[in-house]
Amino acid sequence: MISVRICALACGLCIALTAPRQADAQSVEAFYKGRSVTMLVGTSPGGINDISARLVARHVSRFLPGNPTIIVQNNPGGGGLVTAKRLFFNSEKDGSVLAKLERAVPQLAIQGNANAQFDPARFTWLGSLSSYTDDAYLMLVNANHSAKTVTDLKTSGPPLALGADNSASSNLIFAVIAKEVLGLNVNVVRGYAGAAPLFLAMQRGELDGQMVGLSSVRTGQRDLWTRKAFRPLMAFGRTNRHAEFPDMPTGRELARDPAAVSLIEFAELPFFMALPFAAPPDIPADRAKALQTAFMAMCRDKAFVDEAEKLGVDISPIDGEAILKLLAQTSATPKDVIARYNTVGGEKK
Repeated sequence: MISVRICALACGLCIALTAPRQADAQSVEAFYKGRSVTMLVGTSPGGINDISARLVARHVSRFLPGNPTIIVQNNPGGGGLVTAKRLFFNSEKDGSVLAKLERAVPQLAIQGNANAQFDPARFTWLGSLSSYTDDAYLMLVNANHSAKTVTDLKTSGPPLALGADNSASSNLIFAVIAKEVLGLNVNVVRGYAGAAPLFLAMQRGELDGQMVGLSSVRTGQRDLWTRKAFRPLMAFGRTNRHAEFPDMPTGRELARDPAAVSLIEFAELPFFMALPFAAPPDIPADRAKALQTAFMAMCRDKAFVDEAEKLGVDISPIDGEAILKLLAQTSATPKDVIARYNTVGGEKK
């Protein structure tokens, strides 16, 4: 009897030891076939992040073995940090959870943000839809405003009222850079929750403008953009002028000294991975490779590119390796530049 029990125990132990190996040995196609994959989005519905996540969810499955169903789940909070921390710490590390991350989230960790206690280089980066090749982060004002060019903001007179979110948001940081680093005659009005409320405030006359991405305007405010309700005055996120606006200067052109240029360059780094997608760290290597390969194949697909163009999403993709290189470049920024940047998005200016 004892020998039978020992034999049964040994068999059970053998099964327990081999089960994980069998799971690990499961093919990528077998894992994804018939499965629902969750795509987290760190923002509320609407806007470029949500639109691009749903675009990818509609297409990338065609390029994944097993063709899983991909379900988008909005998970807003903390400027995208809620989603990033969920993906890094609390999601299944098996390839069943993906995320459209906010572009500035990795930089927050590199800055030493207390709420970003994760290593961005450990995410399984699939790539970014946009490297901002055909995009720009604009200072956008109402078309009826008296400022016709950014030069008009270098003179005395009533300041331009630029709306912004709270600390660490791109629209706040670049509005403060325009005011305090470039010396433009603007007032930064904080406390708005996203681009849509800012556009409403502009239409009501509460604000004169905001800092916002060109692709975001074209996707979220297409009618108003087409009717020329807005005027762009300057652009960040570019090393040269946008071909569509050859007379509009970049922030780097307007910088007064090398220190200002260094600050702007650091601030702009997230734009070059503007629409990044990732999976958690430590997922099986074959699934990571399949996800990365599928993402880049999707970006070259005509049906995908055609739909992206109709939506106004900039498709100038980079792969996961390119994202890691950008993160390394960000990490190599001198500490004094990062310290100055951290004060830009502080609680009060």
